Amino acid sequence: MWELQMAASPPANLELRPLGSTGLKVSCVGFGASPLGRVFGPVSEDEAVASVREAFRLGINFFDTSPYYGGTLSEKMLGMALKASGVPRDQYVVSTKCGRYKEGFDFSAERVTRSIDESLERLQLDYVDILQCHDIEFGSLDQIVNETIPALLKLKQTGKIRFIGITGLPLGIFTYVLDRVPPGSVDVVLSYCHFSINDNTLEDLLPYLKSKGVGIISASPLAMGLLTEGGPPEWHPAPPELKSACQDAAAFCQKKGKNISKLAMQYSLTNKDISSVLVGMNSVKQVGENVAAAIELVSAGMDQEMLSEVEAILKPGKNLTWPSGIQQS
Repeated sequence: MWELQMAASPPANLELRPLGSTGLKVSCVGFGASPLGRVFGPVSEDEAVASVREAFRLGINFFDTSPYYGGTLSEKMLGMALKASGVPRDQYVVSTKCGRYKEGFDFSAERVTRSIDESLERLQLDYVDILQCHDIEFGSLDQIVNETIPALLKLKQTGKIRFIGITGLPLGIFTYVLDRVPPGSVDVVLSYCHFSINDNTLEDLLPYLKSKGVGIISASPLAMGLLTEGGPPEWHPAPPELKSACQDAAAFCQKKGKNISKLAMQYSLTNKDISSVLVGMNSVKQVGENVAAAIELVSAGMDQEMLSEVEAILKPGKNLTWPSGIQQS
């Protein structure tokens, strides 16, 4: 990762951005808790607690998880860490998901209704701020519209959830659902891998999403490992020409004494219509690096020269798509 550039205490406040029409304000950097489910390697309970405490200390107030991550372990670890932090519940925003599980997909009203009770128990919470239908392209979109969203609206009335969201990789799923549900039914969308240096196609959808009044969360600013010095995992579904271009861009940055991950993180934060950029974290070091990148962006701006050179290297793979579903959003 890039070199940590922060003092013993936060050098500045992490920006809070409004989340659509919800009335919530979320930190521009969000804590993606999938790594707490040990999906990328071992994480101890102590590391989880320390990471969440550091996130709070540096101004992160938005935490995202799912029962799918680590087969429910992510929710358990995040719940334990939030409780250990001692931060009042009204000071942070928690988002979890429903419909995708270790056993497979199930967006039925019965399953998602049961799902929230299971999640609240694991998270040790009385309510979640946002419950999102997870990777809806793998279900029937008509079921999402006609059965799942109505079930979540009923859950909203019970107070177990405050807002409703949908997530997935293909951008067309958002317009399909939002055009068919009653206005105001869906409060948040979570898109991943579509607002990063190699793919900014989410930008074209932002005016539509804003017109619907939904909050916009963007995840995977590092394109699931493509925009890192170490490169993506072997299972990464990107086409070979994109992997090669990203590898060349990472090497170019390294040669210039820069880190492509930091550049990618900062690029993802530049559009303020995106309320929060979710990035997976599982260590105090990672939390500090991500926040430092955001604060440096505000104080010093983007390195436009480096960005232009990296974009030129990535041009052959710009906006190339790949199959969804191999990695979680």
